[in-house]
Amino acid sequence: MPKLKTHKGAKSRFHVTGTGKLLRMKCGKSHFRRRKAPRTKRMYDGMVATSAADAPRLRRLLPYS
Repeated sequence: MPKLKTHKGAKSRFHVTGTGKLLRMKCGKSHFRRRKAPRTKRMYDGMVATSAADAPRLRRLLPYS
């Protein structure tokens, strides 16, 4: 069986936790950031878990994670 290639776009956008959960960044973090309130900007700082429906697709893109 040949080695599987990791999708580099998915590798930079998603992180896998120690328990196997997939994390993603929230959108709206970079564009038009100066006009947003500081409280709103802090809401974009953390990472959130991906939905369970998207997880099988992402697992195929990240085979060794």
